[in-house]
Amino acid sequence: MKNTAPITVASDTARFGGSFISYDETFSAVLGNAPRLVKVVDTDAHEGPVYVTSEDALYFTTLPSPTDIPLPGSRNVAIKRIALNSDQFPVSPTNVAIVRESSNLANGMTLDNAGRLVICEQGTRAEPARISCLDLATNAIETVVDQWFGLRLNSPNDVVVKSDGTIWFTDPSYGFLQGFKPEPMIGDYVYRFDPQTNRLSVVADSFTKPNGLAFSPDESLLYITDSGANQEQGSYYVHLPHHIQVFDVIEGRRLANGRLFAVTTPGFPDGIKVDSEGRVYASAFSGVQVFSSLGDLIGEIRLPGAVNFTFGGPDNNILYITADTAVWAATLQATGANSHP
Repeated sequence: MKNTAPITVASDTARFGGSFISYDETFSAVLGNAPRLVKVVDTDAHEGPVYVTSEDALYFTTLPSPTDIPLPGSRNVAIKRIALNSDQFPVSPTNVAIVRESSNLANGMTLDNAGRLVICEQGTRAEPARISCLDLATNAIETVVDQWFGLRLNSPNDVVVKSDGTIWFTDPSYGFLQGFKPEPMIGDYVYRFDPQTNRLSVVADSFTKPNGLAFSPDESLLYITDSGANQEQGSYYVHLPHHIQVFDVIEGRRLANGRLFAVTTPGFPDGIKVDSEGRVYASAFSGVQVFSSLGDLIGEIRLPGAVNFTFGGPDNNILYITADTAVWAATLQATGANSHP
């Protein structure tokens, strides 16, 4: 990662409203001539943003809220939906609707190849963690996988679906650290689930706290964030991992040759996405950082409080960003690596 001063000049700051910082001239290919960062709507949007093209809608999970259940650390997360209006922002608060009032502490989400919502349910002391699948047309939900050789999952965090239909997800032990789950039975692993064989396999065990993950456009690489610097809620330990690792995907099913891709600062990386040119986007305390395919920091979307994000919009060039109190939209020239059903 380059440790260079921003090359943004005063005219660029005025032109883009200070929302974008360039560290390398190649960032211009991300921004184009008319980038903009605008608020979509004020709402408690925390994690798991997913854009659905057929609905022109954004799904996401909310901030955890206290519940009346008499169990330690008891809290609730809802899944919500924003009905969008192409690239016209902001939208009315009435466009925000609840899809699931109680979601078993859902976190990361994605779409499978049939357009169903795949959900990381972190679970509670009363209800086990699982990867579930929600049919957006019928609201029917089913369990995809909830154990590894009879051992319960920790608290699934983020998930991606490969073109072959396999489901890859991270499972850090944040539930235990944050007091809403019992002591872990297994390590903080990265998994691959094959719906055809019903087989769940550990593909990586070298992470302190595996978090976000994203495939390169040709699916030959898998990028995984390690947010190990964040332990108990609100903590940041600079000597623990706050970086992105990249792996070669071997025969579409195994990971090999894991190596450092980039270190994020300030803070630790959470959400991660890849655009159609192989550039990597990762959240940090200051906003969304953008790296070249070689791991050089080339630019940044300034939005303190950014948690996660996804590409979407009619042309797949809008980065929808969840920031706990609102959803924001960064309109770019770059487009997401994958289209959305």
